[in-house]
Amino acid sequence: MHILNLSRVTKRYLLIVSDACALLCALWFAYVLRFSNLWQADYIEPSCPLFVFVPIFGISVFIKLGIYRTVIRFMNTKILQTIAVGVGLIILGIYTFTQLYGLTTVPRSVPIIFGLCALLYLGVSRLLIRGLYHWLVSTQSESKRAVIYGAGEAGSQLSILLHSSTEIVPVAFIDDDSHLWGNQVRGLGIFNPIELPNLIEKKQIDVVLLALPQADEFRRGEILRTISKLPVEVKSMPSLSELLAGKSIDQLREIEVKELLGRQRVVPNQSLMFQSIQGKSVCVTGAGGSIGSELARQTIVNGAKTLVLFEQNELALYEIESELQSLRVRENSQCNIITILGSVTNAEHIKHVFSLYNVETVYHAAAYKHVPLVEHNILQGIFNNVVGTETAALAAQHAGVERFVFVSTDKAVRPTNIMGATKRLAEMIIQQLASNNQHATVYSMVRFGNVLDSSGSVVPRFKQQIKQGGPVTVTHPDINRYFMTIPEAASLVIQAGSMAEGGEVYVLDMGEPVKINDLALQMIHLSGLNVKDSKNLQGDIEIVYTGLRPGEKLYEELLIGNNVQGTHHPSILKADEAFLDSSELSFILDELRHAYTKCDVSMARNILIKYLPDYSPGVDVVDHLYAKSENTASIHKIR
Repeated sequence: MHILNLSRVTKRYLLIVSDACALLCALWFAYVLRFSNLWQADYIEPSCPLFVFVPIFGISVFIKLGIYRTVIRFMNTKILQTIAVGVGLIILGIYTFTQLYGLTTVPRSVPIIFGLCALLYLGVSRLLIRGLYHWLVSTQSESKRAVIYGAGEAGSQLSILLHSSTEIVPVAFIDDDSHLWGNQVRGLGIFNPIELPNLIEKKQIDVVLLALPQADEFRRGEILRTISKLPVEVKSMPSLSELLAGKSIDQLREIEVKELLGRQRVVPNQSLMFQSIQGKSVCVTGAGGSIGSELARQTIVNGAKTLVLFEQNELALYEIESELQSLRVRENSQCNIITILGSVTNAEHIKHVFSLYNVETVYHAAAYKHVPLVEHNILQGIFNNVVGTETAALAAQHAGVERFVFVSTDKAVRPTNIMGATKRLAEMIIQQLASNNQHATVYSMVRFGNVLDSSGSVVPRFKQQIKQGGPVTVTHPDINRYFMTIPEAASLVIQAGSMAEGGEVYVLDMGEPVKINDLALQMIHLSGLNVKDSKNLQGDIEIVYTGLRPGEKLYEELLIGNNVQGTHHPSILKADEAFLDSSELSFILDELRHAYTKCDVSMARNILIKYLPDYSPGVDVVDHLYAKSENTASIHKIR
């Protein structure tokens, strides 16, 4: 280690001295092999000038070829080729020197034997130095020991790159291909994936590296769910698309939660993406939120003429506008981006905006969505989610907007909280407006569950808690949720809105529900940590159950009834759901406005309880499990 810490110049001089000695030894050994004698004096002694010439000339050749500029710990086969060229030049130099100097006692075979010995000495010495360096680093530093999942070209290249790393040391491969088991790649054995638990124990593995750039989402999800049960950290090399985008193989990254879901990406129907956006003036309300901002991004990408960002939060509006301006430059888009600070509850303002910018498509994503916050701020939740939706929808009708797409939530199905109740009432407003054929605006709504990494969702909270050392907080061991990525949800919202003819309730196929407790366990394990519980008191992260929050369900649903049918898009279903008639709806809205004006929280809550079908505050959806099973069966049938 002391030698390794010497300066670069000092190490270079040491290598030159070593090579000079190696060249002398090679020349002497050439005589030994030629005469089978350790000291053939009558031949060696007359050749003393040659023993002076060879190291001087040889080192000069190597310096000229740039051999000493190579960092040995990073060397590859090219350096051996350069050494071979240098040795060839030295052999020619020996023949030339013996002729010019008149050394007739030098056998003609000696230079050839010398060349073979010199090539062996110089090449092997460098390989030994490189091997010694990596061995010293791995024993002296706290390097992580890794198994590479995937023994193909990507895995092989990754192992080569990691050999020069001081952080991660590859010790074995695993691969799904049974024909590779028992073979070796770069000196590392290839094992059956079912042997991974034994490898982790025997070889003290710290991390599993996924080298599967061509594997699809479903296969990666299967692998990750299996590995997440083991006490190792998991990292992944870039995917094929990321490699094509210019990322390096050794740019390892953390596993994203969306990869655990193993959802196959559905390629968007581009004609549906263009239909409501390309060449049009589009407005996104709630443009600074998770879904609103992604709708805005996809609006830019799909060729909108004008994008109106409507948002009441100044910071959120500033951030999304700055991001979209950069995206516009990257996409070479001519889209005109307009930023509007305002509330969807201000009727005159939003009417003016829709008319001024000739808005043709509206994606209404503005809402208060955090269940516990809305539960404690009932009046504001009702005013923003219900009155705001009615105001925006009527403004669209007044301005002659072509399409109005309302972004809803699975919490609107048999709601047990104010947020869900307000979204269900907002859905009914859209349904009622759509039933009126006296206007040109096509109204529709799209309902889906949780999106990954949205503000306030469990995934970023779990990441932060794990980073801080825990505990990870889960409300209930049996709670589950549907999950979808933000880009996928936004893409399907756009496509569903384009399919609408008026009044449809579209439901996105969210796949299978995920137990939040299992998700927490997987995220802890994939971080290379163990769960601390009664069975493992020495664990790293504890999971604490905090109890259901006000209005929170154990299970979420996507359908109110069983009247669901497929569409020509595989991930979009269409539900036929009842709604209140116009007189009932007007009465409820008037009563809610009256309660808001009086600041009467109890009155507002009681109105929802009394008049809104299926709203059961505080009643857990366990009481509706039979209905839930019917809904699930309906969705599977459509699939």
